[in-house]
Amino acid sequence: MNRTMLIGILAVLGIGTYVSMSSLYTVSEVEQVIITQFGKPVGAPVTTAGLKVKLPFIQDVNPIDRRVLEWDGSPSDMPTKDKLYISVDLFARWRITDPLQYFLRLRDERSAQSRLDDILGSETRNAVAKHELIEIIRTTKDRVPLRDVLLTDAEREQDIGSLVPIQKGRKLVEQEIFAAAAEKVRVFGIELLDIRFKRINYNESVRPKIYDRMISERRQIAERFLSEGNGEAARIRGNRVRDLNKIQSEAYRQVEEIRGVADAKATEIYSEAYNKSPEAVGFYEFTRTMQAYKAIISENTTLVLSTDSDLFKFLKGMAPDGGVVPAPDQNSVTTDDLTEK
Repeated sequence: MNRTMLIGILAVLGIGTYVSMSSLYTVSEVEQVIITQFGKPVGAPVTTAGLKVKLPFIQDVNPIDRRVLEWDGSPSDMPTKDKLYISVDLFARWRITDPLQYFLRLRDERSAQSRLDDILGSETRNAVAKHELIEIIRTTKDRVPLRDVLLTDAEREQDIGSLVPIQKGRKLVEQEIFAAAAEKVRVFGIELLDIRFKRINYNESVRPKIYDRMISERRQIAERFLSEGNGEAARIRGNRVRDLNKIQSEAYRQVEEIRGVADAKATEIYSEAYNKSPEAVGFYEFTRTMQAYKAIISENTTLVLSTDSDLFKFLKGMAPDGGVVPAPDQNSVTTDDLTEK
């Protein structure tokens, strides 16, 4: 065998190996394959795993995932039926059930995700616009919300702290979106498995109104507590004034009783002393009159007294030398006269 023949054999073997490698392909357990010839699908989709054969060079292998795939949309602002803007974040799960239809219409997963964005986003907007906010937030129709135990009966009648009755709830709204979207994505060979609200939040323009309503309800309860506290404080102050007046009146009554008993006792003592010693009574009158002079008369004081006055009777008979002073022409005496006397 010469060298030229050896090179030819090797070339044939190389070409044969390359052709064999180009005609063989494997299908994984998690994928299915569409064979295309010059860009067009040929034959049925290959759904079984293993080593497969195709025409080399003119046929291409297009793998398609057969696992459950996820769709996670971006948060989007949309209005509810009661004209409140909310931010809705949605997610879904889907899979490819008709690979041929999927390949003809979408080709790849990137196109499928884009189409799901359009369909699920549109159906979500339609469902949210047909329901009020409470229908989208609440999960079950028959759930009884807890209410503040501090509410009075009147406030409970005003529905403070209560939730608006719902007809459906978030779960049924999700089912509405799922039913409408599943029908539309089926034409692309896609089966929609599940759809859920991931997050529902108030729009920035709506939040202040919601917070103001919450603050208003709390403020109403706080004002009721403040009113009750002021009423209780007024009652306590009224009781204090009443008790103080009662104590003062009782004390005044006791003082008057004690004073009356003391006056009666003093009168009794005076009477007994007068009966026993008239001179002592005269001396007592004299000392009491002197005390009265001290309390009444001060510097530059002028007194106008009648001659038969009890205050004047001890003055009219006094003289510097101890004698008797004649009755004055006028019924008056000054502090200078008293000083000289």
